[in-house]
Amino acid sequence: MASDPIVTIDGPSGAGKSTISQLVAARLGYAYLDTGAMYRAVGLKIERAGTDCEDGPALAELLAGINLQLVPENGETRVVLDDEDVSEAIRTPEMSMVASRVSAIGAVREKLTALQREIGGRGRIVAEGRDMGTVVFPDAAWKFFLDASAEERARRRVLQLQQNGQEVDEAETLALIIKRDHDDSSRALAPLKPAADAVIVDSSKLSIDEVVSFMFEQVESA
Repeated sequence: MASDPIVTIDGPSGAGKSTISQLVAARLGYAYLDTGAMYRAVGLKIERAGTDCEDGPALAELLAGINLQLVPENGETRVVLDDEDVSEAIRTPEMSMVASRVSAIGAVREKLTALQREIGGRGRIVAEGRDMGTVVFPDAAWKFFLDASAEERARRRVLQLQQNGQEVDEAETLALIIKRDHDDSSRALAPLKPAADAVIVDSSKLSIDEVVSFMFEQVESA
């Protein structure tokens, strides 16, 4: 077995990583690390500041001054950016695309990878994202790659946003998901792909409980 008591759950946008990861973490008694939210929050800060991502010095200054915290609250994780709760502001299809763009920037990945490894150094965490098992925690004890068809992921995302009171077009959401899949998997820096030793889980026809139980049993039986 690998040395680090860490569970990684990677996968494409809308696969249900956040929900599954939170539930697996709760069942194991582990902490939950939402790395996707970290990239969304950085993207939000860059957008608000109007910083040109090609301007290295300006981007470095912004990243040096960022105050980003993940705060557990009632079974969920609140995202606090510079003392502002941005948990809802970052959960839009538009911010998903922004996160995809900024995650391809070396300075951003370096900054957040360092933060993620600092948290992971405490052990007993479930880390979800796109390169947790391949780049950030390559020695994690358990690695999963959670997937689902693009159509199913679009359906789930639309339902989630509608439940939050947002109006959203399903065809547009599907198009954004397909584009993000392409962007994330084709980028030169830490592309989205399963780790060689990851267990691939296709959740297209599985319930949340079935996925959580499967992952939990894999960890507990090791």
